[in-house]
Amino acid sequence: MNAPNQPSILEAVPAAGCSLTFDLKPTTDARAALTRLAGRAWPHVVWGFGLPLAQALGAKVPGLTAFASLTGPSVSFPSTQGAVWAFVEGDAVDEVHDRSLEVAQALGDDFTLAEEVPTFRYRGGRDLTGYEDGTENPKGEKARAAAIVSGQGEGLDGASFASVQRFVHDLGAFAALPPERRDHTIGRSLHTNDELANAPVTAHVKRAAQESFDPEAFMVRRSMPWGGVAQRGLLFVAYGESPGRFERVLRRMAGLEDGVADALLSFTRATSGGHYWCAPMVADRLDLRALLGRR
Repeated sequence: MNAPNQPSILEAVPAAGCSLTFDLKPTTDARAALTRLAGRAWPHVVWGFGLPLAQALGAKVPGLTAFASLTGPSVSFPSTQGAVWAFVEGDAVDEVHDRSLEVAQALGDDFTLAEEVPTFRYRGGRDLTGYEDGTENPKGEKARAAAIVSGQGEGLDGASFASVQRFVHDLGAFAALPPERRDHTIGRSLHTNDELANAPVTAHVKRAAQESFDPEAFMVRRSMPWGGVAQRGLLFVAYGESPGRFERVLRRMAGLEDGVADALLSFTRATSGGHYWCAPMVADRLDLRALLGRR
């Protein structure tokens, strides 16, 4: 029988959301906050916990690592590893607003908000470039196998690892490209979403083809656009049964495999990055035994 995971991980992208990243204040004990989190249901929130929090608690969660910054040919992926990450979802902005306040209040004064990224679904699930996002996501049991931990025992099975990055797009630069160049940057047709047979090796589809890795690097991506007129981009979120799947893809995108960087990075840049352990569930509550030492 499958161990229960946080349900939003495998559900469709919501209409509205908010990514909240928190740092743990020095010399504080997070146990009281975690006990509060585990004491109630969070049906519209994905909770993730970073290595700084685990280390502060003296806990060792198998597979949990800090996000490592990467530098490739004209490319940089920074690490801004937080202690706690929460993704709040809803059908409307006001719902997300109220739930986000509940998240911050539940964590209390021992944590400080490091990053807040309100997100929204754009044109039925497209990136702000206009291209469909998440086309190659696995479905059904393949999605569960890619995203959810199994075979590690109670308190661990049903967990997932979230890799989270905030990207800032230069949409003016992208729009200035000829239509064929835009398609070749992504590796798909804007109008049909078909993968292009003649796409160059730099195309994002070819750089990030999850089936082309050994072992395969399939993940469940739940990315969403963010921003307004002055600044905008993509909140990239990928769930995997280990952070290793994401890291292999990111290294290739940065050109660290073969010196070829992903063409996507010609108009977008990452400004944050973190890995988070998304705890499993017991009934409708977070199972935090791995962090609190109650296994």
